[in-house]
Amino acid sequence: MATVGLKMVTVGLLDSITKQLIKGENGLSESGILEIDDRYFGTKTANITGLEGSIVKVPGNNKIQESYSNPAATQVALTVNNLDEVLKSKLLGEVSDGKGGYTSSGAKPIVAMIIESPTIDYKNSVFFGFGDGIMQETTRNNESNTDTTQNRATDGLTYAANGCDRFKVKENDNAPTYKKFFTADSKFDKDAMLKAVFPGYAATSSPSGPGA
Repeated sequence: MATVGLKMVTVGLLDSITKQLIKGENGLSESGILEIDDRYFGTKTANITGLEGSIVKVPGNNKIQESYSNPAATQVALTVNNLDEVLKSKLLGEVSDGKGGYTSSGAKPIVAMIIESPTIDYKNSVFFGFGDGIMQETTRNNESNTDTTQNRATDGLTYAANGCDRFKVKENDNAPTYKKFFTADSKFDKDAMLKAVFPGYAATSSPSGPGA
């Protein structure tokens, strides 16, 4: 299904032990989820790669006997125009010194994320949900302004998706790295989607959540 543009990216932090959404002061908001909305000038790009692993062909008796896929190495390259620096530090696992300084703790928090894009008729949305992963910021290109150009350094983040057990259809299945949702499906349930991606989410906490 074709989509047009990028409507919203929503993120949340999960507790490393309980795998539940972290809310309040230690999370990204009172509800636990954060829409990267107009307050942060939105997200410019959310390019997903590695939705499936590479194909391996097994030859035998002068023909291909079997083909299978290697595990997926799913990543998302994000460009956020103006993300709050404190919130970004939480996503990256940076620790405050209590004096305005932040440094890497060496431990990455679990980040869950939903990417929403509208269909070409703008009547529905397609969502990619990632239930377990980590966020990195590996580069920052700062360039001087000129007499005619303002050179901004936007927030370039890379999300690496891990396998998510709660996305399994069957107990013995491999843990998928993502789950898709479609509003055009007659059984689509926004709250169920949010609870699947952000376990512990309460519907009353964020009335303007994804897909609203």
